Amino acid sequence: MSLCAVFLLALTSFGRASNLDKNRASTEASSADVPQYFQTTPEIYAGKGEGPTATGQAPFLAASNPAPFEATRSFVANDPLETALPIVGNSQNASIFHLMGHLSPYFPNPGGFGAQEMPLPPGASIGQVHVLHRHGSRYPTSGAGAQKFGTALGSQIEAGTAGNFTGALSFLNSWSYKLGELDVKSTSKYPSGDHVTDSIRLFDSGVLHYYNYGHLYNTSTKIIARTTTQDRMLKSAEYFMAGFFGLEWTNNATLELIIEEEGFNNSLAGYFQCSNSNTPVNQGGMNASIIWENIYLQDATKRLQAFSPNLNFNVPDIYNMQTLCSYETVAFGYSAFCDLFTYEEWQGFEYSIDLSFAGGNYFQSPTGRAVGIGYVQEILARLQNHVLLTTGTQANLTLDNNTRTFPLNQTLYFDFSHDTNIAAILTAFGLTQFAPVLPSSGPPPPDRSLRISHLQPFAARLDIEIITAPHPVSTNRTASSSNPYLEGPATTYIHFIINQRTLPLGASFPACGNRTDGWCELQTFFRVQNTSLAEAQYEYSCNG
Repeated sequence: MSLCAVFLLALTSFGRASNLDKNRASTEASSADVPQYFQTTPEIYAGKGEGPTATGQAPFLAASNPAPFEATRSFVANDPLETALPIVGNSQNASIFHLMGHLSPYFPNPGGFGAQEMPLPPGASIGQVHVLHRHGSRYPTSGAGAQKFGTALGSQIEAGTAGNFTGALSFLNSWSYKLGELDVKSTSKYPSGDHVTDSIRLFDSGVLHYYNYGHLYNTSTKIIARTTTQDRMLKSAEYFMAGFFGLEWTNNATLELIIEEEGFNNSLAGYFQCSNSNTPVNQGGMNASIIWENIYLQDATKRLQAFSPNLNFNVPDIYNMQTLCSYETVAFGYSAFCDLFTYEEWQGFEYSIDLSFAGGNYFQSPTGRAVGIGYVQEILARLQNHVLLTTGTQANLTLDNNTRTFPLNQTLYFDFSHDTNIAAILTAFGLTQFAPVLPSSGPPPPDRSLRISHLQPFAARLDIEIITAPHPVSTNRTASSSNPYLEGPATTYIHFIINQRTLPLGASFPACGNRTDGWCELQTFFRVQNTSLAEAQYEYSCNG
């Protein structure tokens, strides 16, 4: 079993800049008296490549926003991002920012998953909720395509070797790469986050969850919430807690930081202990995405190349321009890269990300179930009121067999994770409605259930409700049913909600029944999940 540690967070406010030096000195003076596993400042386990961010240039949208774009287009105020862009072929006035997969700013799932949204029947009650939340927006990963392309292009423009761009690319003549990047070696004493939108999306989510579930909080208790040691993971959790509990949230909750790096078991970042997930054996999704990129971006590559006399742009370059649209928008509020592409090309971009996740994290991945199975074990243990005594997975046994760090008596559970890890968790649960194979050559199936924009945008969330009803609830009830109950004893149900829309469990588990409300009887759910560990084949999938 790998070594592990837990850090219990104790911050008193967000407005700490004026007292940084004093606080730092106090921390250093007292650190000798604090065990390592309780130390949160400085972040001594920032993780490989994932420490405090080298912050990019601050936004100035009041000066850079070109809206309104044309006289015939009504003005829409930015809120806070500028997303009212004129996109060729967008006849329905839809948002391209709902087509950016895991790079989409958060939005509620617009169409749902096929279940009807139902109120609780009279007399039924929610007794517990488990929230699994993605972090907020971030900068491009260091060394990733968008970061490498942006840096190289900016250097060529600055050096004067890029030539004079014309037409749609004229903005590049005065463009520079301003995004930040991750820097594990940073020792900055100033608070930093990936983007200011982290605070907006996560704080708003905390407020939303307070309205939905605030009544579940027992004011005489202090709950444990879990995140990881990555800087953006910590800050996302802090902002969410402030939204849910208020600025003095440390009176209500303690953050448990699980080390996120190689050699440490962590169900919130399960890929670190799954070697095959980071090797060519798991590149099927990326390969499929590249095939599709070379199909849907052919016209865009020819079109945009005509505006660049000195630089020869290829398909990967054009794809990186699409990617920079999202990153620049969430960083600065607006990006001129966005309206270089037609609406159909943005639909193609979304599908490229669906392909990547399908083969890299969902059911076409040889390691998808294995990466997510540790968290599934933890959920089942909580629901069945026991700690973990053995795992055989990446679940952290040192933390999970101790009720101090793995409490069983909470009505509210908050866990913070990553997009790919949440995708793997949904796969490990066996939610086969996301399993249909997607053709790499297209066209994108219009009715596909696997849309990453709807599943893992920035600040995505899975809410798992435990509901007790005084009698069995009818499987075909409607919102207006006068009597939704059947004869029988009190019954407990489980309800999955992804990005504010019900996920019908019967679509993946026939034993749950074809219920209009999408619920599943909890005991039936347990029986379904009895085989989840065996199906994950953790040791073979990760190390075989």
